[in-house]
Amino acid sequence: MSAPQAPYAQPPQDKPMSKLITGAIWIAIGSLIAAAIVCVVWVLVGDQNGLVGKAFTTVLLLAAFAGVVLLDANLAPRRPDWFALASMVSWVIALLVGAVKIWLDVTPSWAGDDYRYLEYGASGVERFFQLLFVIVVLQLALLHLRLFWRAAERHVTAFTRGVAIATTAFVVALALLLVFFLTFPDSFDYADLYWRIVVALAILAAVGTTLLPLLNALFAPKKPRERPITAAPQVHAGGYAAPAPQGWPTYYDGVTPLPVLPDGSPDWNAYYTGYPTAQPPLPPRPPLPPVPPVV
Repeated sequence: MSAPQAPYAQPPQDKPMSKLITGAIWIAIGSLIAAAIVCVVWVLVGDQNGLVGKAFTTVLLLAAFAGVVLLDANLAPRRPDWFALASMVSWVIALLVGAVKIWLDVTPSWAGDDYRYLEYGASGVERFFQLLFVIVVLQLALLHLRLFWRAAERHVTAFTRGVAIATTAFVVALALLLVFFLTFPDSFDYADLYWRIVVALAILAAVGTTLLPLLNALFAPKKPRERPITAAPQVHAGGYAAPAPQGWPTYYDGVTPLPVLPDGSPDWNAYYTGYPTAQPPLPPRPPLPPVPPVV
């Protein structure tokens, strides 16, 4: 009868995605489908001015968005759930802004009946850089929140939690105002109050960003310094040791380590005499029992 075989080892299974990350991926898929449907409607009912170029650019935009969503989905298990969701939402916003930049031709509200502006309006290159600035603003806001909340978790109190939430709200509001302006730079007449609010939010976000590290420096518990552990060198024949790690005592030359006593301590007597201390010989081993002959 053969011996029982060990069961096959099961391959390690990936960690299942949380419901929040799964919902973020479905949001990205729905946004991709919705953007494609809206672009198709614009193709059917819109004017024919630059239709081929807009359609080709839309295909590139949707392909880039799909690639970014796949990359975010692969990185999601290594990130916090809230950051994965926020990253996916930021790319959805970038997709919508890109679709607006491609298809929406809006006459400036301040142009009136003078349409000469359209001949010198925002070109494709300018719209591309505006979309690029939108992506930069969103990614900088995400990077700020990731580092900020990592610092906020060092020392959690009611006050620091309130500062973190308020600063997050200021950063998100500031990013949305900048994104709205970059999306519709010529569609609205931005009053002076708009930019006053932007500057005020930037100041409040900067104060909250610098306030939390200062609070951590004052009240957060300090991590104790790890002292290096001095280990005994390996003992060779004759009682001498191999080159010892840093901190082990040596002879006068400062290079040769002292011998090691049986209890693991340095042989300080050898430091003065120059010779290792004689150790008592080890007791002889007991003889092994005789092996019975094989019949």
